[in-house]
Amino acid sequence: MRLSPSPEPSMKYFKTVFILSAAVLIVVMNTTMFNIALPSILREFSLEPSEGAWIVSGYSIVLAVFTITYTRLTDYIPIRHLLTIGITIFSLSSILGFFADSYLWLLTARLLQASGAAAIPGLSMVFAGRYIPPARRGSAYALIASSSSLGFGLGPVAGGFITDYVDWNFLFVVTVMVLFIVPLLYKVMPAETTKRGSFDVWGAVLSGGTATFFLLYFSTFTPWYLAGGILAALLLWRRINHTDVPFIQPEILKNAQYRKILYMSFLGFTLHFAVLFLMPIMLEQVYGKGAAAIGLIIFPGAMLSAVAAVYIGRLIDSYGNIRILLLSQVLLIIAGVIFYTFSGVSAYFIMIGYMFTSFGFSSLSSSSTNEVSNILPNEQIGAGIGLKQQIQFIGSASGSVFAGILLDFRKQPYTVSDFSLPFGILIVLMALSILTLALYTRKTEVPNVQKTDI
Repeated sequence: MRLSPSPEPSMKYFKTVFILSAAVLIVVMNTTMFNIALPSILREFSLEPSEGAWIVSGYSIVLAVFTITYTRLTDYIPIRHLLTIGITIFSLSSILGFFADSYLWLLTARLLQASGAAAIPGLSMVFAGRYIPPARRGSAYALIASSSSLGFGLGPVAGGFITDYVDWNFLFVVTVMVLFIVPLLYKVMPAETTKRGSFDVWGAVLSGGTATFFLLYFSTFTPWYLAGGILAALLLWRRINHTDVPFIQPEILKNAQYRKILYMSFLGFTLHFAVLFLMPIMLEQVYGKGAAAIGLIIFPGAMLSAVAAVYIGRLIDSYGNIRILLLSQVLLIIAGVIFYTFSGVSAYFIMIGYMFTSFGFSSLSSSSTNEVSNILPNEQIGAGIGLKQQIQFIGSASGSVFAGILLDFRKQPYTVSDFSLPFGILIVLMALSILTLALYTRKTEVPNVQKTDI
């Protein structure tokens, strides 16, 4: 089945974005709660950092695979039906995870969680792009981003206190709450109708396989994974160019400006999740902080970003995406410099560094998504945002995996010097991202947007 033309964008759907943002909040909390619990999980199951990283990065890989699948399915299945499926899987997997008593059980529950959670962020962005008028679309994206930032703030606090005073298994209880959002969605979302069409299942499988094989290779350096990744990538490229309705539309990939946005999104998410992986371990092993204290150190930065994200939306609507993209790059590279130079001086510098990281991440997420909705035709927005979401989650997985690998070269307990190389590489990545933005702006005329009061 294929969806019939959507209703005209209308501000009456803005309240729907609020409800979707609440679901995004819980999904993001689910990610960051387990980042804080990671040191405890490593000890309980006697894991190396690179092994434990798969609790975070494996979750991100499945998110990457299923996010683009859900967004591509919006051409054939109503958004609210897809959200119901995703939320149900997410909730049932959370119940399964509550009873996990082994690393394999825990990892399985997390991967199943991700297969359902993937529906929520991507479909929220697609809904905003499809139903919110362009003049307020930046504010809608910023609202979703602010919920994400709030989740990054509340997740560490909730995860820290639950891990310290109860047990990490109870982290799964928090995520079941998202199930209560389903009845509201059927009241406030438009009833879309469908017509016949086809979905590229093999393209979806090859897309996910390519990402998974390459990340497995970079975390284990097993040649067979590299060979599998190359083969899957070649088959995917052939599928894209020899299928009437491919999973990834070749017209999108041929758009050079769109590709640059993908590069910047990948690098920004890599930095953010590498920092989220490294901070709890450094705070525990270098500064002797418990899980609750770690959550409180991370909390101010994420809360600052959540509050600022509301104003970021207004800034985007007033000044355009390019200027906010530039702001995000400046904030993220400053964060990298702070972590590299001052994280070994005091735990408070880690808190300050994450304030820049979280604010920059929120600015990047909102402005880059809105820019995609501007540079792509309406019929490509869903696929374009879905592919961007996939690349972002691959970046999330890459950040955790690479940070874990770099720590594996050192012996526990870690010292300040052991974190210098990972933080130094993050500065290099953001320098590449700034270069990409410079190339992007050379071919993009910055619009002379009329300024309004913020």
